Amino acid sequence: MSAPVLTLASASPRRRQLLDQIGVPHRVRPADVDETARPGETPADYALRVAVAKAEAGWAAAPGAPVLAADTAVALGTTLYAKPAGRDDGLAMLAALSGRTHEVLTAVALRHAGGLETALSVSRVTFRDTSDAERRRYWDTGEPLGKAGGYAVQGYAAVFVARLEGSYSGVMGLPLAETSTLLARAGVPVWQDDPGT
Repeated sequence: MSAPVLTLASASPRRRQLLDQIGVPHRVRPADVDETARPGETPADYALRVAVAKAEAGWAAAPGAPVLAADTAVALGTTLYAKPAGRDDGLAMLAALSGRTHEVLTAVALRHAGGLETALSVSRVTFRDTSDAERRRYWDTGEPLGKAGGYAVQGYAAVFVARLEGSYSGVMGLPLAETSTLLARAGVPVWQDDPGT
């Protein structure tokens, strides 16, 4: 891998994997920001606010290389589902999503010397009907912890997904089409490492 040209203000292994996938060398410096939703805040506003806060915090800590941050929110109607607080919360989220279509909103923020740019990816995910036993068994895998909406589309929860409209990488946590567009505007090219080497 080439020398890092980007700081990723996230501890998410999925976001790191997605940046690796498109050949963008980066260093990881998670930004610790308050991710509490504000009263009356829409899921889109929430995701954008948190992503911007992470990018700005990363830039303040180490200005120079562009700082990329993202935040994902799951919404069922106007109800925002962030990371589950515990087992009961996670199981309630999974029950609410069962047999229904929800939105996954992932905001991307890029802070660089020229300023701040953002993008928002909105995808629609439909879960098949799931049983109490399936949801409990899924929770017991440990995978739902720390995941918006209490599930990971790229993991065991893939068996719940009947339909996905939009960005698969966005549902994972970093929409690559939007991200690559922001990076290009900041002069950060993709495919910096030849996948054939």
